[in-house]
Amino acid sequence: MLTINRLGQDEAKVLIAGAALKATEIGVPMCIAITDESGNLIAFERMDGGKVHSATIAQDKAFTAASARKGTHEYNEACTPGNGNHLFGIHTALGGRLCIVGGGLPISVNGEVVGGIGISSGTPQQDMACAQAGIEHFNRSCL
Repeated sequence: MLTINRLGQDEAKVLIAGAALKATEIGVPMCIAITDESGNLIAFERMDGGKVHSATIAQDKAFTAASARKGTHEYNEACTPGNGNHLFGIHTALGGRLCIVGGGLPISVNGEVVGGIGISSGTPQQDMACAQAGIEHFNRSCL
């Protein structure tokens, strides 16, 4: 039998709150997605003014970060054609669901990935900052 640690709704709300606070601070309304450890959506918020297409992108970023156990920006760095690590094209896998744009981060507790957060509507750097703020808020509030 496996014992799986998984985020619940209460933790997801904390992650969303932290990311939304940062989004408000920088003046960019975001779409914020939280997934469980396998990349399945457990919570989502589209802030007033969040871009319509960003709803799907945020969910794909969270899915990628949780299921791959790495930040989406790490895929982006590794997907450069001709860099020798043969990862270019991974973003076309799973029907294009793997996202290589910054803004998706895995959520870890005691070194174990328990979920993912995906943010979209700003630049990749703004999205990454909001995702990191969500995780930091979670770490302060829940751990």
